Amino acid sequence: MLLTSQGVTADYNNMAPSEQLILASSSVHRRALLERLRLPFRCHAPGIDETPEPGEAPSALVERLALAKARAVAWFYPQALIIGSDEVAALDGRIFPKPADHAEALHQIEAMSGREVEFLTGVCLLNNRTGRHQLDTVTVQVRFRQMTQAAIRRYLDNDKPYDCAGSFRSEAGGITLVHRISSADNTALLGLPLIALQEMLRNEGYEIP
Repeated sequence: MLLTSQGVTADYNNMAPSEQLILASSSVHRRALLERLRLPFRCHAPGIDETPEPGEAPSALVERLALAKARAVAWFYPQALIIGSDEVAALDGRIFPKPADHAEALHQIEAMSGREVEFLTGVCLLNNRTGRHQLDTVTVQVRFRQMTQAAIRRYLDNDKPYDCAGSFRSEAGGITLVHRISSADNTALLGLPLIALQEMLRNEGYEIP
């Protein structure tokens, strides 16, 4: 059974192929974002290795992982449209993924203090009936304030953003660390660029209410 954004259950097996939509993610944040489109969908954790390859550029990394996540669950849903997404922060060529622990999160936020950081989110839509996939990367520029150690530690203790790229949770207390955010799609910063995704779905003939 599926749960739609309106709280209505639907039988996945009885849905038309064009309506079968899978989010290849275990992220509650991405699930909440996709629910904004009011479409029935199922979540399926992809369980892939997200380690960057040597010398891999941030944009190449997020697109590779977005596609890999979609392909990782494709075997289970031969008629589905599958969504994969991945996000990293980048500063001076360094990639800041989700932190492994509190110490790494502290190091990431300290490094970003007073700096402009790019948050790159790759999104993929795989049509598992045709084998076609679409890929896009949306970049958000975030200028961080000069932060004190006390402010950083307070943010980490309160928000515990250990499941966020670059340890930055903009929808919560992380917004107090920011001087400016620039993007064509602010949902990208939350982990799933809905504007780009809508266009991909429409390209596949998927009707969005």
